[in-house]
Amino acid sequence: MLKKPDWLRIKLPTAREYSQVKFYLGKHKLHTICESGSCPNLGECWAAGNATFMILGDICTRSCGFCNVKTGKPNNVDSGEPMRVAEAIKLMNLKHCVITSVDRDDLEDGGSGIWAETVKAIRKLNPDTTIETLIPDFQGNYKNLQKVLSTKPDIVSHNLETVKSLTKKVRKQAIYERSLDVIKNISDAGIKSKSGIMVGLGETKEEIMETMDDLIKVRCKIFTVGQYLQPTKNHLPVMEYIHPDVFEEIKKAGYEKGFEFVESGPLVRSSYHAEKQV
Repeated sequence: MLKKPDWLRIKLPTAREYSQVKFYLGKHKLHTICESGSCPNLGECWAAGNATFMILGDICTRSCGFCNVKTGKPNNVDSGEPMRVAEAIKLMNLKHCVITSVDRDDLEDGGSGIWAETVKAIRKLNPDTTIETLIPDFQGNYKNLQKVLSTKPDIVSHNLETVKSLTKKVRKQAIYERSLDVIKNISDAGIKSKSGIMVGLGETKEEIMETMDDLIKVRCKIFTVGQYLQPTKNHLPVMEYIHPDVFEEIKKAGYEKGFEFVESGPLVRSSYHAEKQV
């Protein structure tokens, strides 16, 4: 494993910050991608009272080479989860919330029914809270995707995660073109679309630029890019730590290509500073 450079310094949460958010999550029996995905910004985000809720359980049906979320056979769908998410958001007094989920390829609707009910429940209890949904590809099922889009979240995000040439290696059960089509459908629905990638997996700068061009073609409005960090020795290795200056170059190029908002930096993750992107 490569030695981490000095610029990769992670802020750890204080006991008070951690326990407060942990209390809300425990009270409502909820999961977050912050914990399940070992996010390096947990301390900063939880200090600000922000958390990305993860619905449909904490066991994913896919086994991506970069992801630290548990994989295996998921538990049964919890019909009470949407309202508990909405209640937690109200309790935390969130002005903006981000919802994501594990992949549920085991379900006929891919979990889209719970997705739709979650957005509706949040709107009912928190009419002034803006909503971002970070959705899976639903295996390209247009009907299931539309079930989520019909609820009209403020932002709908779907991550490419990496460049085209590395997709098979990084996201074993995903298809680059299918993900682009998901983003196109989001844009076609008149909803602000968002996507992101990780770098340091062996991609070239030219491939990063090509990926941004592909996203612009499907009218993606928000783009995030951050350094890939290897969660465990069983995950894909870091091939390179990208210098912050390069992230600044990517940000500048992204704005020049036409994105409305670009978040680019070593510790940037999909929902990092999400409240500023609305």
